[in-house]
Amino acid sequence: MKFDPPLIEARLVRRYKRFLADVILEDGRETTVAVPNTGSMLGLTTPGSRVLLSRSSNPKRKYAHSLEVVEADGIWVGINTGLPNRLAREAIEAGIVGDLGEYPVIRPEQKYGERSRIDFLLEHPERPSAYVEVKNVHFMREAGLAEFPDTVTARGARHLDELAEMRRQGFRAIMLYVVQRGDCHRFSLCADLDPAYAQAFANARAAGVEAFAIGCHISTDGITPQGLIELEI
Repeated sequence: MKFDPPLIEARLVRRYKRFLADVILEDGRETTVAVPNTGSMLGLTTPGSRVLLSRSSNPKRKYAHSLEVVEADGIWVGINTGLPNRLAREAIEAGIVGDLGEYPVIRPEQKYGERSRIDFLLEHPERPSAYVEVKNVHFMREAGLAEFPDTVTARGARHLDELAEMRRQGFRAIMLYVVQRGDCHRFSLCADLDPAYAQAFANARAAGVEAFAIGCHISTDGITPQGLIELEI
């Protein structure tokens, strides 16, 4: 996935109200930008950090810029939670995620469960349909170890419960974590930050839900899925 048009470098002043951040542009002007991430962004909001912004051409937008990438631990980290689905699809179609690339039909945003939409429904004429849920990951406390979630996510736990139900109905169910940073080669759950999510994951795995984590390379030019990383769960 290429950044087109190219991103704009700035310095972070502060992130606040979840969806907003103040930055200083290269010409010295301070401006407010949108933050496409509802999570805590733990470890990624240090004042003075280098950041990369996209700029919208829509004149009706209140904030023209959006925060896309933050420099942390000496590397670029993607924070836009709107991108993992696109990256996941690229990885699936490239054959990175097990045999999912062999499914000829990929349907995004399909209704399922009680009140949810699955990120992807994969269909094959000779195999059970596969329900694929995608989550964004950018949290790291231990060198090389990506963790999810970085805050309590009741919604995420519900998605695991619904995947488990689809598995019980005879379908395939896959939990896919997209790690938007290139310095992690392992993945685990933050059971200390959200024990309910960890329990929901354990229940889902016991029901037969599959899980994969994709590592990505982030640069000023774009984000590229690199391959699967080890699960430590």
